[in-house]
Amino acid sequence: MIAVFLANGFEEIEALTPVDCLRRCEKEVRTVGVGSRAITGSHGITVFCDLIAEELRLEDLEMIILPGGMPGTLNLEKSPIVQKAIDHCAENGLPIAAICAAPSILGHKGLLQGKKATCYTGFEDQLIGAEVLTDHPAVTDGNIITACGMGAALEFSCEIIKKLISEDRAELLLKALNKK
Repeated sequence: MIAVFLANGFEEIEALTPVDCLRRCEKEVRTVGVGSRAITGSHGITVFCDLIAEELRLEDLEMIILPGGMPGTLNLEKSPIVQKAIDHCAENGLPIAAICAAPSILGHKGLLQGKKATCYTGFEDQLIGAEVLTDHPAVTDGNIITACGMGAALEFSCEIIKKLISEDRAELLLKALNKK
């Protein structure tokens, strides 16, 4: 299962674009609410999550996705369950994707050391140890996928699909969305 963590103040497009794209690719994706099943994004859109964080079973994870937004990123970082899921993925070689401000969480944990990454403008110093690529909308380095923000949500989703399925499947999705 791919877990997309949502905490109050999340950026809606960054969270729901990968959910939509991955479900179009027939991947099992679940939204996971941190603190509640009903989570309200930074623009006032409330999402009723598939699971609450306490229901998540780490052994079921295929990967995790951390959307940005404020204060969503800070709320994700404060969650012990999100921290455990990040650790589980890192320890087991499972992909971790983070967009906008959320790559800062990975930087604070030391997971970007020696890796290429990107983020929302102004968070570059939080990507501790990373080679920050400010001119790339989305970057994959090993099992870490990062993206710069809401405008890169589709590129972010395609990087995830390339990692989990194939580059061909990402291209097919773009064609279906009339993007290629």
